[in-house]
Amino acid sequence: MKFGSSGLRGLASELVGKPSGLYTEAFAWRLAAGGMQPKAMVLVGRDLRDSSPAIASNCMAALAASGLQPIDCGAIPTPALALYGQQHGAAALMVTGSHIPADRNGIKFYSPHGEISKADEAAIAHYAAERSASYSLPALMETAFPAHHDQAIAAYRARAGDILEPGSLSGMKVGVYQHSSVAADLLVEILQSFGASVTPVGKSDAFVPVDTEAVNPATLAKFKGWAREFNLDAIVSTDADADRPLIADENGDLFRGDLIGLATALFLRADVVVTPVTSNSGISKAFGFEVVRTRVGSPFVIEAMEASYQAGRIVVGFEANGGVLLGSDCSLHGKTLAALPTRDSLLPILAVLGLVASTGNTLSHQRELWKLPACASERLENFPVETSRGLMRRLADRDSLQQFLAPFGTVAEVDETDGLRARMLTGEIIHLRPSGNAPELRCYSEAADHDRATAVVALTLEKARAIASEAV
Repeated sequence: MKFGSSGLRGLASELVGKPSGLYTEAFAWRLAAGGMQPKAMVLVGRDLRDSSPAIASNCMAALAASGLQPIDCGAIPTPALALYGQQHGAAALMVTGSHIPADRNGIKFYSPHGEISKADEAAIAHYAAERSASYSLPALMETAFPAHHDQAIAAYRARAGDILEPGSLSGMKVGVYQHSSVAADLLVEILQSFGASVTPVGKSDAFVPVDTEAVNPATLAKFKGWAREFNLDAIVSTDADADRPLIADENGDLFRGDLIGLATALFLRADVVVTPVTSNSGISKAFGFEVVRTRVGSPFVIEAMEASYQAGRIVVGFEANGGVLLGSDCSLHGKTLAALPTRDSLLPILAVLGLVASTGNTLSHQRELWKLPACASERLENFPVETSRGLMRRLADRDSLQQFLAPFGTVAEVDETDGLRARMLTGEIIHLRPSGNAPELRCYSEAADHDRATAVVALTLEKARAIASEAV
């Protein structure tokens, strides 16, 4: 088990049973150290992976054995669980592997104040390591724990009413790619409530891992087909636990996650934007807000949002995967939208569609108006963590990095905030970064056009794979 950019991750077969109980006990210990009282309620949610119900049951048994009151919130979007916890001052844990393959899973932890910090993660991991040899998984309870699924979903649905005005999406044709998202039906209902004509597509009974930052060609081809077939203005979706949005324009072309974040920041009239170094470099003060760059991962974005907060300022965080975090309350249409400093998919989806409806611009035209560098990203799957680390160590030497990137010209500068992000004399950017929660190597690029950016990513990953093969 390992904490990555957001939560604990590992093989599902290695998480079911003792490990899930052990890490939950460690979480309960950390909560108690922070002042949580016995019998305090802890919300438990899950995604739709086959392994998630068993892991959630293990977690609830461990919480009960630790003297806390588990509240079963069932299959629910992560941001809905976080919102309900925030409203009730309750801790929470979400069983989800987010976008990673079906044979893997994970747990995201929330204190009553929001997502746990990196310091919390380190303390939990240390406790689990110390207790591993002596820990025994508590027996599963024969009686059901209290269930608050409907109440939590209702609160999340009500929040949507603070984002757009009634009828805001009237006349829009929106496709909802449902796959195995935990928000598949909820998203349809909410969009219809604002007047959109919604076409659900692609629902799957089998789990489908959807990575909003590396959408596969087959899915992109489906988007284009659906956009033509149903004459859609946009296609929207989420990842498995619905904390990241996925949006395609009227042509079925991907509207990248950092553009989703930019649209949301403009929609909310943000004063400060916090976003990792992987987001488009063209997102700058030119848009009217201060920009703070961080490492990849919601804990780093949240930390920087907290440091940037001042009374009266609207602080918005977002990642290249599209997840948007609202770091301050803000006023919309005479209503107050409360801060929700965790990744959310619903706010950015409604913000992007609201922008289309209010401006009359298509998403493709809006992209052109911003005149940002073209970006692309992709990953090498099943790329061992040690192999990634070895590659990063090798390329930390500037001569080796220059040799590796020679096909793209001369390296002008390197940013090591997270991985290796090289800016070439041509202005192009090539960024290599090992995934924080899966055996994957990710590559991001910026270039003059999409075809060039895509080609740069493909060649860079091909060279990385070749180096890895030589080392074996």
